[in-house]
Amino acid sequence: MTNFIPIFPLGIVVFPGEVLNLHIFEPRYKQLVTDCYAEAKPFGIPTVLDTGIKEMGTLLEIIEVVEVYEDGKMDIRTRGMHVFKMLEMVKSIPAKLYSGAIVTYPPNNTLVNSTMMKAIISLVREMHKLLKVDKDFKKPESELLSYDIAHHLGLPLKDEYELHNLLYEVQRLEFIKRHLQKILPVLQNAESLKQRIQLNGHFKELKGFDI
Repeated sequence: MTNFIPIFPLGIVVFPGEVLNLHIFEPRYKQLVTDCYAEAKPFGIPTVLDTGIKEMGTLLEIIEVVEVYEDGKMDIRTRGMHVFKMLEMVKSIPAKLYSGAIVTYPPNNTLVNSTMMKAIISLVREMHKLLKVDKDFKKPESELLSYDIAHHLGLPLKDEYELHNLLYEVQRLEFIKRHLQKILPVLQNAESLKQRIQLNGHFKELKGFDI
């Protein structure tokens, strides 16, 4: 399917199913949100990366306008819906301050490999333990997709964008697994180093070497 959507380019990656809170303050995007909310229409967030707007992004629905301030600024709650690919950007729309794009929605496979997902969740928990952070996935583990844990990995924006553009769940899980297998030894070594530093200055009971 191909259609036209208003766009709100941002330097973030939004994953399908993700709830995103936004503070809207620019006149063009206040107009975009007002129009989309009044007409119950979605808008797109294509990712801005390396000072340019990338062709891939996510379609979002406005769940709620949480607050409208006296100066017209807004706090809104949105939810990611579908991955899209921009075919053509429409920079100028008659009587509108914001831009739009003609987009298509590539097929996106979300079939989970449960064995692979369990192994990944275990690795994520280990990473969070080493970092001493506590994260709630807000879903039973049996219902998790790669998208649900993507922002819990600490990926750089470039890597999040690469993950976002993979259109098979098994590819996304493999991407996440490789990242975790690379980062965990670094964290484990850092924790070991931290412990050695903390022990420095303590009385040590060490057996001498027999000559």
